[in-house]
Amino acid sequence: MRSYVVKQFGQEIEPVDAPDLQPSGTEVVIKVTRCGVCHSDIHLQDGFYELGGDKRLTLGPRGGIFPPLVLGHEVLGRLVAKGPDAPIADGELGKQFLIFPWIGCGQCDSCKRGEEQNCNKPAAIGVNKPGGYADQCLVPHPKYLIDFGNLDPAFAATLACSGLTAYGALKKIQCDREHDWLLILGAGGVGLSAVSLAKAIGFKNIAVADIDPAKRALAEGAGAALSVDPRDPAAVAGFQKTTKGVAGAIDFVGASSTADFGIAALRRGGTFVGVGLMGGETVISTVLLVLRNICIRASYVGSLEDLKELVALARSGKVSPLPMELAPMADVKSALARLRQGQVKGRLVLVGE
Repeated sequence: MRSYVVKQFGQEIEPVDAPDLQPSGTEVVIKVTRCGVCHSDIHLQDGFYELGGDKRLTLGPRGGIFPPLVLGHEVLGRLVAKGPDAPIADGELGKQFLIFPWIGCGQCDSCKRGEEQNCNKPAAIGVNKPGGYADQCLVPHPKYLIDFGNLDPAFAATLACSGLTAYGALKKIQCDREHDWLLILGAGGVGLSAVSLAKAIGFKNIAVADIDPAKRALAEGAGAALSVDPRDPAAVAGFQKTTKGVAGAIDFVGASSTADFGIAALRRGGTFVGVGLMGGETVISTVLLVLRNICIRASYVGSLEDLKELVALARSGKVSPLPMELAPMADVKSALARLRQGQVKGRLVLVGE
Protein backbone atom coordinates (compact mmCIF):
# COMPACT_ATOMS: atom_id res chain seq x y z
CA MET A 1 0.00 0.00 0.00
CA ARG A 2 1.03 3.62 -0.50
CA SER A 3 0.58 6.37 2.09
CA TYR A 4 1.26 10.09 1.82
CA VAL A 5 3.18 11.01 4.94
CA VAL A 6 4.21 14.12 6.89
CA LYS A 7 7.57 12.87 8.18
CA GLN A 8 8.38 16.08 10.08
CA PHE A 9 6.22 19.05 11.01
CA GLY A 10 6.50 21.84 8.48
CA GLN A 11 7.67 19.58 5.66
CA GLU A 12 5.98 18.51 2.44
CA ILE A 13 4.04 15.26 2.22
CA GLU A 14 6.01 12.34 0.80
CA PRO A 15 4.77 9.02 -0.66
CA VAL A 16 5.76 5.96 1.36
CA ASP A 17 5.24 2.33 0.30
CA ALA A 18 4.68 -0.38 2.92
CA PRO A 19 3.05 -3.84 3.22
CA ASP A 20 -0.75 -4.01 3.17
CA LEU A 21 -2.47 -3.58 6.52
CA GLN A 22 -3.26 -6.76 8.48
CA PRO A 23 -6.17 -6.34 10.93
CA SER A 24 -6.24 -8.07 14.32
CA GLY A 25 -8.93 -8.43 16.98
CA THR A 26 -11.95 -6.29 16.08
CA GLU A 27 -10.05 -4.20 13.51
CA VAL A 28 -11.15 -3.77 9.92
CA VAL A 29 -9.35 -2.45 6.84
CA ILE A 30 -10.90 0.03 4.43
CA LYS A 31 -9.57 0.50 0.90
CA VAL A 32 -9.83 4.26 0.54
CA THR A 33 -11.86 5.46 -2.44
CA ARG A 34 -12.59 9.04 -1.27
CA CYS A 35 -10.95 11.35 1.28
CA GLY A 36 -11.83 15.00 1.86
CA VAL A 37 -9.13 17.64 2.20
CA CYS A 38 -9.76 19.68 5.36
CA HIS A 39 -8.21 22.98 6.48
CA SER A 40 -7.22 21.45 9.82
CA ASP A 41 -4.83 19.19 7.88
CA ILE A 42 -2.78 22.32 7.17
CA HIS A 43 -2.41 23.02 10.89
CA LEU A 44 -1.44 19.40 11.49
CA GLN A 45 1.13 19.52 8.72
CA ASP A 46 2.58 22.74 10.17
CA GLY A 47 2.66 21.30 13.70
CA PHE A 48 0.99 24.18 15.53
CA TYR A 49 -2.10 26.32 16.01
CA GLU A 50 -1.94 30.11 16.26
CA LEU A 51 -3.48 31.20 19.57
CA GLY A 52 -3.28 34.96 19.00
CA GLY A 53 -1.05 37.47 20.74
CA ASP A 54 2.06 35.86 19.18
CA LYS A 55 1.35 32.61 21.06
CA ARG A 56 1.20 29.12 19.57
CA LEU A 57 -0.06 25.71 20.61
CA THR A 58 2.63 23.37 19.36
CA LEU A 59 1.87 19.73 18.67
CA GLY A 60 4.27 16.87 19.39
CA PRO A 61 4.68 15.99 23.11
CA ARG A 62 2.57 18.96 24.23
CA GLY A 63 -0.28 18.31 21.80
CA GLY A 64 -0.13 14.51 21.78
CA ILE A 65 0.30 14.38 17.98
CA PHE A 66 3.56 13.08 16.57
CA PRO A 67 5.01 12.64 13.07
CA PRO A 68 5.16 10.65 10.95
CA LEU A 69 1.52 11.52 10.20
CA VAL A 70 -0.86 10.14 7.61
CA LEU A 71 -3.49 12.87 7.47
CA GLY A 72 -7.03 12.71 6.10
CA HIS A 73 -10.05 12.28 8.38
CA GLU A 74 -12.96 12.48 5.89
CA VAL A 75 -12.49 8.87 4.83
CA LEU A 76 -14.76 6.60 2.81
CA GLY A 77 -13.96 3.30 1.18
CA ARG A 78 -14.49 -0.39 0.63
CA LEU A 79 -14.31 -2.92 3.46
CA VAL A 80 -11.64 -5.37 2.33
CA ALA A 81 -10.41 -7.20 5.45
CA LYS A 82 -11.42 -7.89 9.05
CA GLY A 83 -9.82 -9.17 12.21
CA PRO A 84 -10.95 -12.50 13.70
CA ASP A 85 -13.13 -10.78 16.34
CA ALA A 86 -14.69 -8.11 14.13
CA PRO A 87 -18.50 -8.48 14.11
CA ILE A 88 -19.10 -8.26 10.36
CA ALA A 89 -22.35 -9.54 8.85
CA ASP A 90 -22.40 -11.77 5.79
CA GLY A 91 -22.17 -9.74 2.60
CA GLU A 92 -20.57 -6.66 4.17
CA LEU A 93 -17.07 -7.39 2.90
CA GLY A 94 -16.71 -5.48 -0.35
CA LYS A 95 -19.29 -2.87 0.60
CA GLN A 96 -18.41 0.82 0.89
CA PHE A 97 -18.71 2.69 4.19
CA LEU A 98 -18.10 6.13 5.65
CA ILE A 99 -15.73 6.13 8.64
CA PHE A 100 -16.47 8.02 11.88
CA PRO A 101 -12.96 9.33 12.62
CA TRP A 102 -13.31 11.03 16.05
CA ILE A 103 -12.47 7.96 18.10
CA GLY A 104 -11.50 8.07 21.79
CA CYS A 105 -9.95 5.68 24.29
CA GLY A 106 -13.27 3.88 24.86
CA GLN A 107 -12.76 3.76 28.64
CA CYS A 108 -13.23 7.30 30.02
CA ASP A 109 -16.51 8.90 31.09
CA SER A 110 -16.74 10.93 27.87
CA CYS A 111 -16.39 7.81 25.72
CA LYS A 112 -18.91 5.89 27.83
CA ARG A 113 -21.38 8.77 27.33
CA GLY A 114 -20.95 8.42 23.57
CA GLU A 115 -18.91 11.64 23.35
CA GLU A 116 -15.65 10.20 22.06
CA GLN A 117 -14.80 13.53 20.42
CA ASN A 118 -14.26 14.89 23.96
CA CYS A 119 -11.85 12.14 25.05
CA ASN A 120 -8.59 13.33 26.65
CA LYS A 121 -6.71 10.43 25.05
CA PRO A 122 -7.99 10.62 21.47
CA ALA A 123 -7.24 8.07 18.80
CA ALA A 124 -8.78 10.07 15.96
CA ILE A 125 -8.20 8.73 12.45
CA GLY A 126 -6.14 11.14 10.39
CA VAL A 127 -5.00 13.01 13.51
CA ASN A 128 -3.65 10.67 16.19
CA LYS A 129 -3.83 7.53 14.02
CA PRO A 130 -3.08 7.06 10.30
CA GLY A 131 -5.82 8.46 8.10
CA GLY A 132 -7.14 8.45 4.58
CA TYR A 133 -4.29 9.95 2.57
CA ALA A 134 -3.39 6.38 1.73
CA ASP A 135 -4.53 3.31 -0.19
CA GLN A 136 -5.80 1.69 3.03
CA CYS A 137 -7.03 2.80 6.45
CA LEU A 138 -7.24 0.74 9.66
CA VAL A 139 -10.39 1.17 11.81
CA PRO A 140 -10.45 -0.31 15.35
CA HIS A 141 -14.03 -1.61 15.22
CA PRO A 142 -16.80 -1.89 12.60
CA LYS A 143 -19.15 0.15 14.82
CA TYR A 144 -17.36 3.18 13.35
CA LEU A 145 -18.48 2.26 9.81
CA ILE A 146 -21.61 4.01 8.54
CA ASP A 147 -23.77 2.95 5.60
CA PHE A 148 -24.19 6.03 3.40
CA GLY A 149 -26.70 4.46 1.02
CA ASN A 150 -26.99 6.02 -2.42
CA LEU A 151 -25.25 9.29 -1.56
CA ASP A 152 -22.49 10.49 -3.86
CA PRO A 153 -19.36 9.02 -2.20
CA ALA A 154 -17.47 12.33 -2.45
CA PHE A 155 -20.29 14.20 -0.74
CA ALA A 156 -20.68 11.45 1.87
CA ALA A 157 -16.96 11.63 2.74
CA THR A 158 -17.23 15.33 3.61
CA LEU A 159 -19.97 14.57 6.15
CA ALA A 160 -17.38 13.04 8.52
CA CYS A 161 -15.85 16.43 9.36
CA SER A 162 -17.14 19.36 7.32
CA GLY A 163 -20.76 18.26 7.66
CA LEU A 164 -20.43 16.92 11.20
CA THR A 165 -18.68 20.07 12.43
CA ALA A 166 -21.44 22.24 11.01
CA TYR A 167 -24.20 19.96 12.31
CA GLY A 168 -22.70 19.78 15.81
CA ALA A 169 -22.46 23.57 15.99
CA LEU A 170 -26.00 24.12 14.72
CA LYS A 171 -27.39 21.79 17.39
CA LYS A 172 -26.01 24.17 20.02
CA ILE A 173 -28.13 27.10 18.82
CA GLN A 174 -31.47 27.06 20.67
CA CYS A 175 -33.84 29.61 19.16
CA ASP A 176 -37.01 30.10 17.15
CA ARG A 177 -35.86 28.77 13.79
CA GLU A 178 -38.93 30.15 12.06
CA HIS A 179 -38.38 33.80 13.03
CA ASP A 180 -34.93 34.35 14.59
CA TRP A 181 -31.80 35.12 12.58
CA LEU A 182 -28.76 32.85 12.39
CA LEU A 183 -25.37 34.29 11.39
CA ILE A 184 -22.70 32.12 9.75
CA LEU A 185 -19.20 33.63 9.83
CA GLY A 186 -17.03 32.27 7.03
CA ALA A 187 -18.36 30.71 3.82
CA GLY A 188 -15.63 28.18 3.20
CA GLY A 189 -16.37 24.47 2.97
CA VAL A 190 -17.64 24.11 6.56
CA GLY A 191 -19.56 27.39 6.51
CA LEU A 192 -21.30 26.41 3.28
CA SER A 193 -22.17 23.05 4.84
CA ALA A 194 -23.71 24.95 7.76
CA VAL A 195 -25.87 27.07 5.45
CA SER A 196 -27.24 24.01 3.66
CA LEU A 197 -27.78 22.09 6.92
CA ALA A 198 -29.36 25.06 8.69
CA LYS A 199 -31.89 25.34 5.88
CA ALA A 200 -32.52 21.57 6.02
CA ILE A 201 -33.29 21.58 9.77
CA GLY A 202 -35.65 24.54 9.62
CA PHE A 203 -33.72 27.81 9.98
CA LYS A 204 -35.61 30.31 7.82
CA ASN A 205 -33.45 33.42 8.27
CA ILE A 206 -29.77 32.72 7.56
CA ALA A 207 -27.16 35.44 7.17
CA VAL A 208 -23.53 34.95 6.10
CA ALA A 209 -20.51 37.20 6.66
CA ASP A 210 -17.43 36.71 4.47
CA ILE A 211 -14.91 39.06 2.88
CA ASP A 212 -14.89 37.09 -0.41
CA PRO A 213 -17.76 38.08 -2.79
CA ALA A 214 -17.54 34.74 -4.61
CA LYS A 215 -18.02 32.83 -1.36
CA ARG A 216 -20.93 35.10 -0.39
CA ALA A 217 -22.54 34.29 -3.73
CA LEU A 218 -22.11 30.56 -3.10
CA ALA A 219 -23.68 30.98 0.34
CA GLU A 220 -26.70 32.74 -1.14
CA GLY A 221 -27.01 29.94 -3.67
CA ALA A 222 -26.96 27.44 -0.79
CA GLY A 223 -29.84 29.18 0.97
CA ALA A 224 -28.56 32.28 2.79
CA ALA A 225 -31.16 35.05 2.75
CA LEU A 226 -28.58 37.75 3.42
CA SER A 227 -24.83 38.10 2.99
CA VAL A 228 -22.52 40.84 4.18
CA ASP A 229 -18.90 41.95 3.84
CA PRO A 230 -17.95 42.57 7.49
CA ARG A 231 -15.43 45.24 6.39
CA ASP A 232 -18.13 47.38 4.71
CA PRO A 233 -19.71 49.80 7.22
CA ALA A 234 -22.74 50.41 4.99
CA ALA A 235 -23.36 46.69 4.51
CA VAL A 236 -22.97 46.06 8.24
CA ALA A 237 -25.42 48.86 9.04
CA GLY A 238 -27.95 47.32 6.66
CA PHE A 239 -27.39 43.90 8.20
CA GLN A 240 -27.96 45.27 11.70
CA LYS A 241 -31.12 47.05 10.64
CA THR A 242 -32.54 43.95 8.95
CA THR A 243 -31.74 41.41 11.65
CA LYS A 244 -32.05 43.65 14.75
CA GLY A 245 -29.49 41.31 16.29
CA VAL A 246 -29.06 37.59 15.66
CA ALA A 247 -30.14 34.78 17.97
CA GLY A 248 -27.13 32.69 17.07
CA ALA A 249 -23.72 33.30 15.49
CA ILE A 250 -21.38 30.47 14.49
CA ASP A 251 -17.77 31.39 13.73
CA PHE A 252 -16.21 28.95 11.26
CA VAL A 253 -13.09 31.11 10.89
CA GLY A 254 -11.86 31.63 14.44
CA ALA A 255 -9.97 34.90 13.93
CA SER A 256 -10.14 37.81 16.34
CA SER A 257 -12.13 39.89 13.84
CA THR A 258 -14.75 37.21 13.20
CA ALA A 259 -15.23 36.46 16.89
CA ASP A 260 -15.63 40.17 17.66
CA PHE A 261 -18.11 40.60 14.81
CA GLY A 262 -20.16 37.56 15.79
CA ILE A 263 -20.38 38.47 19.48
CA ALA A 264 -21.28 42.08 18.66
CA ALA A 265 -24.03 40.92 16.27
CA LEU A 266 -25.90 38.94 18.94
CA ARG A 267 -29.23 40.16 20.24
CA ARG A 268 -29.80 40.02 23.97
CA GLY A 269 -29.97 36.37 25.03
CA GLY A 270 -28.16 35.18 21.91
CA THR A 271 -25.52 32.43 21.58
CA PHE A 272 -22.07 32.62 19.98
CA VAL A 273 -20.46 29.30 19.00
CA GLY A 274 -16.73 29.24 18.20
CA VAL A 275 -15.60 26.55 15.75
CA GLY A 276 -12.81 27.79 13.48
CA LEU A 277 -9.11 27.41 14.25
CA MET A 278 -7.58 30.28 12.28
CA GLY A 279 -6.14 31.74 15.49
CA GLY A 280 -6.82 34.87 17.48
CA GLU A 281 -8.06 36.24 20.75
CA THR A 282 -10.79 38.57 21.90
CA VAL A 283 -11.61 40.62 24.99
CA ILE A 284 -15.00 40.11 26.65
CA SER A 285 -16.53 42.58 29.11
CA THR A 286 -17.75 40.49 32.04
CA VAL A 287 -20.36 43.18 32.78
CA LEU A 288 -21.78 43.22 29.24
CA LEU A 289 -21.68 39.42 29.15
CA VAL A 290 -24.20 39.46 31.99
CA LEU A 291 -26.21 42.51 31.01
CA ARG A 292 -26.64 41.24 27.45
CA ASN A 293 -27.34 37.75 28.84
CA ILE A 294 -25.38 36.12 26.02
CA CYS A 295 -23.88 32.63 25.87
CA ILE A 296 -20.37 32.06 24.49
CA ARG A 297 -19.39 28.47 23.86
CA ALA A 298 -17.46 26.24 21.49
CA SER A 299 -18.17 23.19 19.36
CA TYR A 300 -15.74 20.47 18.30
CA VAL A 301 -16.90 18.12 15.51
CA GLY A 302 -19.59 15.74 16.86
CA SER A 303 -20.39 12.28 18.16
CA LEU A 304 -20.92 8.98 16.36
CA GLU A 305 -24.68 9.37 16.91
CA ASP A 306 -24.52 12.90 15.50
CA LEU A 307 -22.88 11.56 12.33
CA LYS A 308 -25.52 8.85 11.99
CA GLU A 309 -28.24 11.51 12.31
CA LEU A 310 -26.49 13.65 9.71
CA VAL A 311 -26.12 10.80 7.22
CA ALA A 312 -29.80 9.94 7.66
CA LEU A 313 -30.69 13.60 7.02
CA ALA A 314 -28.54 13.62 3.88
CA ARG A 315 -30.06 10.34 2.68
CA SER A 316 -33.53 11.86 3.06
CA GLY A 317 -32.64 14.36 0.34
CA LYS A 318 -32.95 17.43 2.57
CA VAL A 319 -29.28 18.40 2.36
CA SER A 320 -27.88 19.79 -0.88
CA PRO A 321 -24.31 18.77 -1.74
CA LEU A 322 -21.75 21.57 -1.83
CA PRO A 323 -19.74 22.54 -4.89
CA MET A 324 -17.28 19.67 -5.16
CA GLU A 325 -13.93 19.23 -6.88
CA LEU A 326 -12.25 15.85 -7.27
CA ALA A 327 -8.51 15.19 -7.57
CA PRO A 328 -6.41 12.01 -7.70
CA MET A 329 -4.98 10.85 -4.37
CA ALA A 330 -1.49 11.22 -5.83
CA ASP A 331 -2.12 14.99 -6.12
CA VAL A 332 -2.55 15.42 -2.36
CA LYS A 333 0.47 17.74 -2.07
CA SER A 334 -0.92 20.23 -4.61
CA ALA A 335 -4.42 19.86 -3.13
CA LEU A 336 -3.17 20.99 0.28
CA ALA A 337 -1.20 23.82 -1.31
CA ARG A 338 -4.30 25.10 -3.11
CA LEU A 339 -6.32 24.94 0.09
CA ARG A 340 -3.59 26.80 1.96
CA GLN A 341 -3.66 29.54 -0.70
CA GLY A 342 -7.46 29.92 -0.51
CA GLN A 343 -7.99 28.62 -4.06
CA VAL A 344 -10.69 26.04 -3.23
CA LYS A 345 -14.36 26.98 -3.49
CA GLY A 346 -16.54 24.46 -1.71
CA ARG A 347 -14.90 21.10 -1.01
CA LEU A 348 -11.92 19.27 -2.49
CA VAL A 349 -12.03 15.48 -2.31
CA LEU A 350 -9.25 13.04 -3.20
CA VAL A 351 -10.08 9.92 -5.20
CA GLY A 352 -8.29 6.66 -4.42
CA GLU A 353 -7.22 4.24 -7.10
